[in-house]
Amino acid sequence: MIEGQIRSRFARRLTAGLGILGAMLASIACERAALVPHARPLTVDTARTVGQSDGALRFPLVPDPAKTPGEVLDVTAADVCVSGYSKRVRDVPIEVKRRAYASYGIRTHEPGEYEVDHLVSLSLGGSNSIRNLWPQSFRTSPWNAYVKDVLEDELHRRVCAGTLDLRKAQQVIAHDWVSGYRTYVHAYPPPARPHTRNRHRQRYTPRPQPGAEAPVS
Repeated sequence: MIEGQIRSRFARRLTAGLGILGAMLASIACERAALVPHARPLTVDTARTVGQSDGALRFPLVPDPAKTPGEVLDVTAADVCVSGYSKRVRDVPIEVKRRAYASYGIRTHEPGEYEVDHLVSLSLGGSNSIRNLWPQSFRTSPWNAYVKDVLEDELHRRVCAGTLDLRKAQQVIAHDWVSGYRTYVHAYPPPARPHTRNRHRQRYTPRPQPGAEAPVS
Protein backbone atom coordinates (compact mmCIF):
# COMPACT_ATOMS: atom_id res chain seq x y z
CA MET A 1 0.00 0.00 0.00
CA ILE A 2 2.80 2.38 0.91
CA GLU A 3 4.52 1.53 -2.36
CA GLY A 4 1.32 2.36 -4.24
CA GLN A 5 1.05 5.74 -2.52
CA ILE A 6 4.66 6.54 -3.43
CA ARG A 7 4.01 5.65 -7.05
CA SER A 8 0.86 7.76 -7.08
CA ARG A 9 2.69 10.79 -5.66
CA PHE A 10 5.52 10.30 -8.17
CA ALA A 11 3.04 10.10 -11.07
CA ARG A 12 1.32 13.31 -9.96
CA ARG A 13 4.65 15.15 -9.67
CA LEU A 14 5.78 13.85 -13.06
CA THR A 15 2.53 14.99 -14.67
CA ALA A 16 2.83 18.41 -13.07
CA GLY A 17 6.45 18.68 -14.18
CA LEU A 18 5.61 17.78 -17.76
CA GLY A 19 2.81 20.35 -17.76
CA ILE A 20 5.19 23.09 -16.61
CA LEU A 21 7.78 22.06 -19.21
CA GLY A 22 5.16 22.13 -21.96
CA ALA A 23 4.03 25.59 -20.94
CA MET A 24 7.64 26.83 -20.96
CA LEU A 25 8.26 25.43 -24.46
CA ALA A 26 5.04 26.96 -25.77
CA SER A 27 6.02 30.33 -24.29
CA ILE A 28 9.46 30.17 -25.95
CA ALA A 29 7.86 29.30 -29.33
CA CYS A 30 5.47 32.24 -29.05
CA GLU A 31 8.28 34.63 -28.18
CA ARG A 32 10.34 33.40 -31.15
CA ALA A 33 7.40 33.82 -33.53
CA ALA A 34 6.83 37.34 -32.26
CA LEU A 35 10.40 38.28 -33.23
CA VAL A 36 9.79 37.54 -36.92
CA PRO A 37 7.77 40.25 -38.73
CA HIS A 38 4.86 39.33 -40.98
CA ALA A 39 5.52 39.12 -44.72
CA ARG A 40 3.55 41.05 -47.32
CA PRO A 41 3.56 41.02 -51.15
CA LEU A 42 5.59 43.71 -52.85
CA THR A 43 3.61 45.68 -55.42
CA VAL A 44 6.06 47.16 -57.90
CA ASP A 45 5.29 50.67 -59.09
CA THR A 46 6.88 50.63 -62.53
CA ALA A 47 6.08 54.31 -63.07
CA ARG A 48 8.55 55.24 -60.33
CA THR A 49 11.34 52.92 -61.43
CA VAL A 50 14.65 54.75 -61.74
CA GLY A 51 17.36 54.28 -64.32
CA GLN A 52 17.51 52.81 -67.79
CA SER A 53 15.48 49.65 -68.34
CA ASP A 54 17.31 46.40 -69.10
CA GLY A 55 14.09 44.59 -69.91
CA ALA A 56 15.76 42.35 -72.50
CA LEU A 57 17.74 40.56 -69.79
CA ARG A 58 16.56 37.09 -68.81
CA PHE A 59 17.38 34.39 -66.28
CA PRO A 60 20.01 33.67 -65.00
CA LEU A 61 21.01 37.35 -65.12
CA VAL A 62 17.71 38.41 -63.59
CA PRO A 63 14.84 36.41 -62.05
CA ASP A 64 11.57 35.58 -63.77
CA PRO A 65 9.08 38.11 -62.34
CA ALA A 66 6.26 35.57 -62.61
CA LYS A 67 8.15 33.18 -60.34
CA THR A 68 10.00 35.68 -58.18
CA PRO A 69 8.06 38.95 -57.91
CA GLY A 70 9.62 39.79 -54.57
CA GLU A 71 8.13 39.86 -51.08
CA VAL A 72 9.02 41.97 -48.07
CA LEU A 73 8.54 41.88 -44.32
CA ASP A 74 6.52 44.50 -42.50
CA VAL A 75 9.54 46.38 -41.18
CA THR A 76 10.87 49.93 -41.18
CA ALA A 77 14.23 51.50 -41.97
CA ALA A 78 14.91 51.63 -38.25
CA ASP A 79 14.48 47.84 -38.09
CA VAL A 80 16.78 46.92 -40.99
CA CYS A 81 19.49 49.34 -39.88
CA VAL A 82 20.01 47.60 -36.54
CA SER A 83 23.28 45.67 -36.50
CA GLY A 84 22.68 41.93 -36.90
CA TYR A 85 19.14 42.32 -38.27
CA SER A 86 19.70 40.18 -41.41
CA LYS A 87 21.22 37.35 -39.41
CA ARG A 88 18.29 37.34 -36.99
CA VAL A 89 15.60 37.00 -39.66
CA ARG A 90 17.46 34.71 -42.11
CA ASP A 91 15.58 31.40 -42.35
CA VAL A 92 15.57 29.49 -45.64
CA PRO A 93 15.20 25.72 -45.11
CA ILE A 94 16.94 23.30 -47.47
CA GLU A 95 13.62 22.15 -48.92
CA VAL A 96 12.73 25.72 -49.88
CA LYS A 97 16.09 26.14 -51.63
CA ARG A 98 15.40 22.93 -53.55
CA ARG A 99 12.02 24.31 -54.61
CA ALA A 100 13.70 27.48 -55.84
CA TYR A 101 16.12 25.49 -58.00
CA ALA A 102 13.35 23.25 -59.30
CA SER A 103 11.12 26.18 -60.23
CA TYR A 104 13.87 27.44 -62.56
CA GLY A 105 14.56 23.98 -64.01
CA ILE A 106 17.99 23.58 -62.39
CA ARG A 107 18.40 19.90 -61.58
CA THR A 108 22.15 19.82 -61.01
CA HIS A 109 24.79 22.47 -60.46
CA GLU A 110 28.41 22.71 -59.40
CA PRO A 111 29.52 24.04 -56.01
CA GLY A 112 29.85 27.82 -56.22
CA GLU A 113 27.87 28.08 -59.45
CA TYR A 114 24.65 29.45 -57.93
CA GLU A 115 23.21 30.66 -54.68
CA VAL A 116 19.57 30.86 -53.69
CA ASP A 117 19.40 34.62 -53.36
CA HIS A 118 16.80 36.97 -51.92
CA LEU A 119 15.61 39.25 -54.71
CA VAL A 120 14.84 41.96 -52.13
CA SER A 121 17.75 41.41 -49.77
CA LEU A 122 17.15 40.82 -46.08
CA SER A 123 19.07 44.03 -45.40
CA LEU A 124 16.30 45.88 -47.28
CA GLY A 125 13.43 44.11 -45.55
CA GLY A 126 13.08 41.14 -47.93
CA SER A 127 11.33 37.98 -46.76
CA ASN A 128 12.41 34.32 -46.86
CA SER A 129 9.37 33.40 -48.97
CA ILE A 130 9.81 31.36 -52.16
CA ARG A 131 8.32 34.41 -53.91
CA ASN A 132 11.47 36.32 -52.97
CA LEU A 133 14.03 33.61 -53.81
CA TRP A 134 15.79 32.63 -57.02
CA PRO A 135 18.97 30.79 -58.07
CA GLN A 136 21.43 33.55 -58.92
CA SER A 137 24.60 32.77 -60.81
CA PHE A 138 28.07 33.66 -59.58
CA ARG A 139 29.57 33.00 -63.01
CA THR A 140 27.53 35.00 -65.50
CA SER A 141 29.03 38.18 -66.87
CA PRO A 142 28.78 41.08 -66.45
CA TRP A 143 25.77 40.68 -64.13
CA ASN A 144 26.02 38.17 -61.31
CA ALA A 145 25.56 37.65 -57.56
CA TYR A 146 28.72 39.59 -56.67
CA VAL A 147 27.53 42.64 -58.58
CA LYS A 148 24.07 42.50 -57.00
CA ASP A 149 25.71 42.39 -53.56
CA VAL A 150 27.29 45.77 -54.29
CA LEU A 151 23.89 47.26 -55.13
CA GLU A 152 22.34 45.78 -51.99
CA ASP A 153 25.07 47.30 -49.83
CA GLU A 154 24.73 50.71 -51.50
CA LEU A 155 20.94 50.81 -51.17
CA HIS A 156 21.18 49.72 -47.54
CA ARG A 157 23.77 52.43 -46.87
CA ARG A 158 21.51 55.10 -48.35
CA VAL A 159 18.44 53.87 -46.50
CA CYS A 160 20.31 53.97 -43.19
CA ALA A 161 21.77 57.38 -44.02
CA GLY A 162 18.25 58.70 -44.58
CA THR A 163 18.85 59.65 -48.21
CA LEU A 164 16.66 56.89 -49.73
CA ASP A 165 13.23 55.66 -48.67
CA LEU A 166 13.15 51.97 -47.78
CA ARG A 167 10.06 51.29 -49.92
CA LYS A 168 11.69 52.91 -52.93
CA ALA A 169 14.85 50.85 -52.43
CA GLN A 170 12.70 47.70 -52.39
CA GLN A 171 10.98 48.78 -55.60
CA VAL A 172 14.29 49.46 -57.33
CA ILE A 173 15.84 46.07 -56.61
CA ALA A 174 12.66 44.04 -57.14
CA HIS A 175 11.64 45.52 -60.48
CA ASP A 176 15.03 45.71 -62.23
CA TRP A 177 18.14 45.28 -60.12
CA VAL A 178 20.44 45.76 -63.13
CA SER A 179 18.92 49.13 -63.87
CA GLY A 180 19.18 49.92 -60.17
CA TYR A 181 22.88 49.16 -60.25
CA ARG A 182 23.37 51.47 -63.22
CA THR A 183 21.56 54.26 -61.41
CA TYR A 184 22.85 53.95 -57.87
CA VAL A 185 26.31 52.43 -58.32
CA HIS A 186 27.84 52.67 -61.79
CA ALA A 187 26.91 52.40 -65.46
CA TYR A 188 28.88 49.16 -65.84
CA PRO A 189 30.21 46.62 -63.35
CA PRO A 190 33.99 46.13 -63.11
CA PRO A 191 35.67 43.23 -64.94
CA ALA A 192 34.91 39.81 -63.53
CA ARG A 193 37.45 38.29 -61.16
CA PRO A 194 38.46 34.61 -60.87
CA HIS A 195 35.73 32.46 -59.38
CA THR A 196 35.93 31.48 -55.73
CA ARG A 197 33.56 29.70 -53.40
CA ASN A 198 34.05 32.43 -50.80
CA ARG A 199 31.77 35.18 -52.08
CA HIS A 200 32.81 37.66 -49.37
CA ARG A 201 36.34 37.78 -50.73
CA GLN A 202 34.87 38.69 -54.10
CA ARG A 203 33.04 41.81 -52.97
CA TYR A 204 34.38 44.94 -54.53
CA THR A 205 33.48 48.58 -54.97
CA PRO A 206 33.57 49.94 -58.52
CA ARG A 207 35.46 53.16 -59.19
CA PRO A 208 33.03 55.93 -60.20
CA GLN A 209 33.57 57.61 -63.53
CA PRO A 210 33.79 61.43 -63.67
CA GLY A 211 30.32 62.91 -63.95
CA ALA A 212 28.61 59.54 -63.35
CA GLU A 213 27.58 60.09 -59.74
CA ALA A 214 24.28 58.42 -58.89
CA PRO A 215 21.32 60.45 -57.61
CA VAL A 216 20.87 60.73 -53.87
CA SER A 217 17.18 59.87 -53.87
